[in-house]
Formats: sequence, C-alpha cells, structure tokens
Amino acid sequence: MGRKKKPEEHVNHERWMVSYADFITLLFAFFVMMYSISIVNTGKFKVLSESLTAAFTDPARSLEPIQIGDPVRAPAEMSKTMPSEPIAKPLRPTEMRQIAKLADVDPELLQQASKQLDDIQKRVENAMAEMIEQGAITVQRSEYWIEIEMNSSVLFDSGSAILYPRVVPILTQLGQVMMDFPNHVHVEGYTDTVPISTELFPSNWELSGSRAATVVRVFEFTGVQPDRLAAIGYGEYYPIGDNGTVEGRARNRRVVAVVLAEIGEEIDATLEKFEKAKNSAPQPAG
Repeated sequence: MGRKKKPEEHVNHERWMVSYADFITLLFAFFVMMYSISIVNTGKFKVLSESLTAAFTDPARSLEPIQIGDPVRAPAEMSKTMPSEPIAKPLRPTEMRQIAKLADVDPELLQQASKQLDDIQKRVENAMAEMIEQGAITVQRSEYWIEIEMNSSVLFDSGSAILYPRVVPILTQLGQVMMDFPNHVHVEGYTDTVPISTELFPSNWELSGSRAATVVRVFEFTGVQPDRLAAIGYGEYYPIGDNGTVEGRARNRRVVAVVLAEIGEEIDATLEKFEKAKNSAPQPAG
C-alpha cells in the first residue's frame, strides 16, 4: 500500500495586504505628524514676510505723487444732491486733559507756551515741507498743542505695523525736530471700522497701538527722551471721516503726533531735565 500523500498547504495570496495596510497606516501617521509641525504661525509669518519684502524688494517709488485711499467719483447728479459733510471732530482724552490743565493758567505763561509751539510748528513745517505739499502730512495748530497727522497708507501696509523703509528717514527728520524741544509728544494711532482678527492683531486696538508704538520707537532711536513720549491706540474710535465710504475709511486710518504745550514750573522742570540729558549725551567725533 502506497504512502498517503500529504495535501499541500493552502497559500494565502492576499497575505501581502496586511503588510501593505500597515505601511499605509504608518505613512498616513507620518504625514499627519509632518503637517502638524509645519503649521505656520500666520501672524509672525506675515510680519517676517513683510519685513523681508520691504527690505529687499521694495521698489524705488517717488514720494510724488502719493495717493491716499482709493478715489471714488460720484455722478454729477449725486454730488449735487449729496454734499460731503465733514464729521465733527471729537475731543480726545489727551486734548481734554490739556485744556483742563491750562484753562486757569496765567495768560503771560500761556503766551510763552504759545510762542514755543509757534517755533516747533515752523520747524516741523520746514522739515516736512515736501510731504505737506503732497498731502501726506498735515500740521494743525491749536491753542494748547500741535497735531502732525500722517495717513497710515503712507507709513504702513494694510493690516501691518511695520514701517515702509522709505518713510523711516522722514520720521527720523521729524524726531530730530522734536529732539530740540522739551515738549511732551503723544503719538496716537487710529484705524477704520473694518475688523481685523489675526494672531498678532486680534482687534483694531492692537493694530492702532502697535502703529503708534512703532513711530514712538523711531523718535526714541532718533534721540528724543523716552520719558517725553507716549504711544496711544484709539482703535476705530474718534473717526474724522465717514466709515461708510472708501475715502472716509482712508482718512480714519492715521497716526497723529500731538506736541503738547508746557508752562510755568512744569516747563522749567522739563527744560532742566532736557538740558541735563543734552549735555550728558555723547558728542559726535568731529
């Protein structure tokens, strides 16, 4: 009797699918991990991107002409029936405090403070003559302060607090004027009502404050004493234009340097401190 033949084992031809499934699972996990560690901090990336773009690829642009906002032309019929009314400008906290502080001051001391503001205004207007002529900067005089208003589109890209490199020399020149006087300077930032929500600027408060602080830092680096400076962000509040129009929103996006009058004992103390700082500053080699 012959030996019984052992039946052949059944070969599973689909066995490779187990290894393949494991491989696909591991590959999927690998890509999930790579994706998770490559998620970019968009706020910081935007700041870095803007800095590099401005520094290395900023085209040589003339300061003439500077278009502030997008021009919108209404039909002739509409312009006749809908005249543009300027918005009444509200007093800001800085101005209200200044008025309250100087309301009962001796007229002779006020005259002294006013003369000093006259000198500052002349220096600013001479230094910024070209920008004023182009409409990029406006200088307004009040009894107790001077306002130097700069439209944000001249200084910053949309949604950014990084200065265009081409305006840094202009702000430096303005800072050099401030450096020669003891008056306090409040730099105020404003936006329009268009909301912003980024990691860097969760709201218009942060954007306006950061823009004001950026200008303050230029003044400080120029040599203005830091204890004379303040950066204030007002966000979308205190508009000077109609936020319902493109032109109005462009007017509202601005940075204002407010030079305050100082009088009496206050200015004497400030002048003494100012002279000390000036005398102790290192003199350039000549």
